[in-house]
Amino acid sequence: MRQLKALVALLIVGLALSGCAQTYGGGTYKGGQTRMSHTVQYGTVEQINDSVIEDNPSGLGALGGAVVGGVLGNMIGGGKGRVLTTLGGAVAGGAAGYAGEQAMKTKKAIEITVRLENGQVMSVVQEPDETFMVGDRVRILTGSDGSARVRH
Repeated sequence: MRQLKALVALLIVGLALSGCAQTYGGGTYKGGQTRMSHTVQYGTVEQINDSVIEDNPSGLGALGGAVVGGVLGNMIGGGKGRVLTTLGGAVAGGAAGYAGEQAMKTKKAIEITVRLENGQVMSVVQEPDETFMVGDRVRILTGSDGSARVRH
């Protein structure tokens, strides 16, 4: 029975964390951004740098990890030692859950610097869902919320 509880808790944490991932590519739009107009500017890629996108952790990973760790710790301990193994499992599980969520919320990205036709220079950070090279002619789409994306 204890193993079943631990398995159920682990599955719940896994499902919760899988829903936390977001994408930030140039071709990805949120529901509220569809059917909205975007300002389009044209330019030439001047520079491309590797970058990283880090979202703030929600705490679900730490919470779920603490629950699973506590359940597993409770299964291991016996008598008065059960309290210590439950607490130790909760702390270790919380730390592991936090680290796991942080890893899921860290994505490779690129910073694309573009010289627009009007001479202005603009930089956009996004996931590398397209291949860009210095000298490419590109479009920058800017939404009314200020979000921008680079597309071919």
